[in-house]
Amino acid sequence: MELKGYQQKTLTQVKVYLEWLSKAKKEAGRRQTLSSEFADVEFFDFPKAAWGKVSSRPYYSKKNGLGEGLPDFYIKIPTGGGKTLLACHVIDLINRIYLKKQTGIVLWIVPTTQIYRQTLEALRNRDHPYRQVLDMASAGRTIISEKTERFSRLDVEENLVVMLLMLPSANRLNKEVLRIFKDTGGFTDFFPPEDDLRANEELLGKLPNLDYFGEDKGFFGKIAKTSLGNTLKILKPIIIIDEGHKAYSQSAQRTIRDFNPSIIVELSATPPEQSNILVEIGGQELNHEEMIKLDLHVYNKSSLKWQDVLREAIKRRDDLESKALEYEANTGIYIRPICPIQAERTGKEQRGTRYIHAEDVKDYLIKQSGVAPEKIAIKSSETDDIEGIDLLSHDCPIRFVITKQALQEGWDCPFAYILAVLTNPNSQLSMTQLVGRILRQPYAKKTKTIELDESYVFCFKPRASDLLESIRRGFQNEGLGDIAGSITIDKDDTGLPETSLKTVGYRDRFKHFEGKLYLPKFVIQENGSWRDVNYETDLLRRIDWNLFSLDYVFNLALDKRPLVDREVVVGLADNKRDVIKEKKHVYETLTTWQIDTVFMTRQLLDIVPNPWIAYGICDKAVKALVKRHGATVVSYNLAFLIEELRKHLESERDRLAEIVFRDLIAKKTLWFFLIADKGGYRLPSRLRIKNDTKRLVRASHSQLERSLFEEMPEEGINEMEKSVAICLDEQQKLLWWYRNLARRDYFIQGWKKNKIYPDFIFTDMAPSIKNDYDSIYVIETKGLHLMGNEDTTYKTSVFDFCNSLGKQRDWRELNMEFKNKKIEFQVIYEDEWRNRINQILG
Repeated sequence: MELKGYQQKTLTQVKVYLEWLSKAKKEAGRRQTLSSEFADVEFFDFPKAAWGKVSSRPYYSKKNGLGEGLPDFYIKIPTGGGKTLLACHVIDLINRIYLKKQTGIVLWIVPTTQIYRQTLEALRNRDHPYRQVLDMASAGRTIISEKTERFSRLDVEENLVVMLLMLPSANRLNKEVLRIFKDTGGFTDFFPPEDDLRANEELLGKLPNLDYFGEDKGFFGKIAKTSLGNTLKILKPIIIIDEGHKAYSQSAQRTIRDFNPSIIVELSATPPEQSNILVEIGGQELNHEEMIKLDLHVYNKSSLKWQDVLREAIKRRDDLESKALEYEANTGIYIRPICPIQAERTGKEQRGTRYIHAEDVKDYLIKQSGVAPEKIAIKSSETDDIEGIDLLSHDCPIRFVITKQALQEGWDCPFAYILAVLTNPNSQLSMTQLVGRILRQPYAKKTKTIELDESYVFCFKPRASDLLESIRRGFQNEGLGDIAGSITIDKDDTGLPETSLKTVGYRDRFKHFEGKLYLPKFVIQENGSWRDVNYETDLLRRIDWNLFSLDYVFNLALDKRPLVDREVVVGLADNKRDVIKEKKHVYETLTTWQIDTVFMTRQLLDIVPNPWIAYGICDKAVKALVKRHGATVVSYNLAFLIEELRKHLESERDRLAEIVFRDLIAKKTLWFFLIADKGGYRLPSRLRIKNDTKRLVRASHSQLERSLFEEMPEEGINEMEKSVAICLDEQQKLLWWYRNLARRDYFIQGWKKNKIYPDFIFTDMAPSIKNDYDSIYVIETKGLHLMGNEDTTYKTSVFDFCNSLGKQRDWRELNMEFKNKKIEFQVIYEDEWRNRINQILG
């Protein structure tokens, strides 16, 4: 699974911290040697020292059960951001960079049964991306374990053992779950024999927080318990805490630290105070990467009847399913919109009271709305109709899930679009806790069908101000506080509630352009209709990897030296001034990597998705290099070889994808079309902006005059773009300009994966027709430091190609609105933009 940009950024920040942590730990070891000789040597807090190298935030120091410095950091990431996938990658980084190994044990702590089941199922599925990351980290030697299962010393030495544990099971104050600390007798492999009193004494001296039988002065002395809890303390696990804010009772903190972890990594959307937040990801980053469904529409019914709210939610779900069926017909991508419904009661004995019961809701769906019973599920503490069911499966019939609280955490179904809240209008708790369940975008990719890229809440009778606050708090609880402005409250037909957004339209003199401004896009005809070109489907799968050349790899210069660690033995110096001196050097040869072609293949699958082709490339490269250098030398350079293969493959993939792209154009399979019914892009006629947003104005503080919309917000525009916008607005021969919004507005899909979102769209002023234009200009601005880099060169090449296609096309063939008009694409640099704009409009 290819990582999103914010996920790559997260892992880069973690990697840098771990590198400093490794250095600081070595320094701590050096000082510990000194402290055994000198009582006045100060304790060195190595996690804090490393933290100071990478973060300006305060660091809150922790110690494990042995009193050792304990690295502990938080990754703050919103709901739907891929916490579990990141955790798997972080485990790999910790082992490689900090612990210098591939094996060992990970204790993965989760807060709820729902999250436990989902995580366990995913990690045990060898085809799941989470498991694949762990398998790559361990070279295919991964064991997923529960606390009731046994593992041996050999298992831990030769495999990466990941044990899942429910948080309550880690809380020693919970008497019902103390079995984890009992002497089960199943882990004797990690302990000396009971009759070896000296060995037990040494073990307890080394690890004094182990649980034990007996007493110091007893006849048999103290004997360490062979329990799972003690085993974990001996192994010093990596600890991953999912939803880390749940682990902050004092007893939970003590219990977790008492496992003697080597490091703790916590992931949550809402870390508590005094957390060591290493990485903080905001909702905007998820939104830009198409991970969440926004805007969120909240429909506030004024009716006193819950049936009216449910009726509206059913209608919206049915409308969305129609859109989804149309989308599937055009793309082959399946979406089945699901409506979670929150009732007030679910217990059998609670039906017939004044509360809205789940069975009453189910009856209404079946008898009044004609919903088939198999399309309805109830999820409660007593009834779980969705357990073990793949809600994303094409064969799953479920459209409605009725619950009270069971979906509040650990249930993130991308098909959940509409939340119907039938609970007490005065209760804000339900909205706050459930809003996150409908935000995840199916397949982490926008459909470009607006209705399928947004989410919906139906409720009744709360005051608008309370409703907004409730939803805003829900966003904050999901780590999405920075996009709380993306909430639209739709009015009921009896009145207009308060709103923080306003709609902005075209300026009066440009209103005749509404719905008539088109820009061309690359599209493919399929099943009688037109769709956007898709990088993976239309380009990547058509690449002929037989055209890929391995000559570069065959000619790599390999390092013939074996890998070694340098160890320096330090003792006390003869004089007090020097304190220490080097006594000797010890060189220890590291274990060489085995040449594992399957392991290499796994490292390339994000570039070459076909595993057979990727394996063939690796096999061919290895055989050629072994023939030239020998197997031993190749094994020394395996990591280098994988890195070089990846760089070369990425370059070749882009080269071959361009060949495919141009060939599809030549064969008239791929088209550069203008009008909407053949895939062209139509500029929006309305903008939704905040009421209190700061307007963009000219340098003289006078209002803009030539922007397409009546107002343009200053938010989200950098200084260079602001200067360009003001310059455009002051051009006498310019008709109108528009700031194209990245990840939201017009884009061009070229032969590389990432779409190109230009910065500005503007038109000149037609000399012969009043209030009309001759040409549309699509502009990408670049800082001077980016001139000539790979991304800029690529965008320039795509723009040049678009211009050449535009010259071959008479746009009036496609749309009479564009008779005698032209469209031009340009990349403009920081040092020339004013001159270039003057030339264009001169």
